[in-house]
Amino acid sequence: MQTPEPATADAAPRGGIAAIFTRHRRAWLIAAGALVFVLLGSGAVFAGTQNGGNEPAAASAVGSPTATPSPTPTVDPARPVPAETTAASRLRTCSVAGLAADTRLADFQAQVVNANTGEVLFDRGGTTSSRTASVMKVLTSAAALNVLGSDYRATTRVVKGTEPGQVVLVGGGDLTLSRLPTGQEPFYTGAAHLDDLATQTMVAWAADPANPPITSLVLDSSYFSGPDWDDGWARTELGLGYMPEITALMVDGDRNEPTRSTSARSEDPIARAGQAFADALGGGLTISQATAPAGAAQLGAVQSAPVSTLIQQSLIVSDNTIAEMLARLVAIENGAGNSFAALQQGIVGGLAAYGIDTTGMIIKDGSGLSPNNAVSPAYLTALFIKVNAREGNLGVLFDGLPVAGGPRGSLSYSDRFAGANSAADGAVFAKTGWIDTGYTLAGIIHAADGTPLTFSIYAIGNVSSNAKIAIDTLTTGFFHCGDNLSNN
Repeated sequence: MQTPEPATADAAPRGGIAAIFTRHRRAWLIAAGALVFVLLGSGAVFAGTQNGGNEPAAASAVGSPTATPSPTPTVDPARPVPAETTAASRLRTCSVAGLAADTRLADFQAQVVNANTGEVLFDRGGTTSSRTASVMKVLTSAAALNVLGSDYRATTRVVKGTEPGQVVLVGGGDLTLSRLPTGQEPFYTGAAHLDDLATQTMVAWAADPANPPITSLVLDSSYFSGPDWDDGWARTELGLGYMPEITALMVDGDRNEPTRSTSARSEDPIARAGQAFADALGGGLTISQATAPAGAAQLGAVQSAPVSTLIQQSLIVSDNTIAEMLARLVAIENGAGNSFAALQQGIVGGLAAYGIDTTGMIIKDGSGLSPNNAVSPAYLTALFIKVNAREGNLGVLFDGLPVAGGPRGSLSYSDRFAGANSAADGAVFAKTGWIDTGYTLAGIIHAADGTPLTFSIYAIGNVSSNAKIAIDTLTTGFFHCGDNLSNN
């Protein structure tokens, strides 16, 4: 049998745990190794969890453990920075959606702008060009103020003819010239009078003893070229008294009744003017039509009221005659021509100085009677911002606008801004418009909260006169909402 190994002098006592360890050394070593493996494995899993890895880190040697490295912070990629800071839009809560849905407005378009900031508050088809009706007179007036200037006056002259005893009456596009005696006021305030021109002519003629008696009169209307009637106008407008044929020589807008706004017009305005002048010269003259000789001596001249006065008369009662007169004079002055066909270039060119985009604009006449005109509500709201600020000569235009509940003009009539809509009386400055296929209103609102608004409303298509009530009601809604007007 095996002999036990002798004990050494420094051996520990064999009693207790030491004795047990001595007797079971192999088992203890196996257990200790297992414990170290478990501890090292657990540490590696923990370290892996902390580092977010999918695999455990390698175990380090026993007795010289390596410290776990600190996690490296993850840097997010830089977010793009806007080139400009976007301003927060104000939440507006005053809705006119119900008023805008009124079926009386038919094919409805509109835009409303804060005139102080230029912000569009309300828009329904605002950039689409459509028929304007008499709101067109606003564009004609603005072009006239730019091209002609507020002091321009149209001149009617008399010169010597080519034959003895002959004088020539030369129309200069003054459609307001009156056949009423001086001192008797016609419909057009400040109009020139034919009898004044006749007196000048006779005095100048008599000053030359070599002149024989005046026996013939020639009428020169060549300053405007034909046709005299736009093909988009209903011919009934002539008899109803809303529009004359457009010639450079006529009297009293060719009215049968010189003192009335609405009065039937004739089929031959040139002949009417010529007969009136012949009568003022004493009568008994032969009358013909031709062009005045170049360089002929002038015998007399009279002038219309200035453009500033003409514009206000045209806008306040929506006078078609003055509007067509101004449109044609604008086209002539800026070199576009002297016919209806010249108005596109003439008016659009006359508006260019205002710096507003005219893309899509179609101009067929100066009054808006043609259904073939096309202007967007957005153009009008932009132009009225300048009118409200009285830029350049545009204060003249502002002063000519009808006023809701005002003492005169097309917004003072009993069927406009009546009932609850009278709340906006004195606060709406706007041009009215009406043709068979459209009612329009555009201008400036001094809203209840003090905000100046520019607006334009089109009710076009299958409309009737009750569209005016719907337009006024919507405009009053804009007045109440002011800058809190919602586009919803």
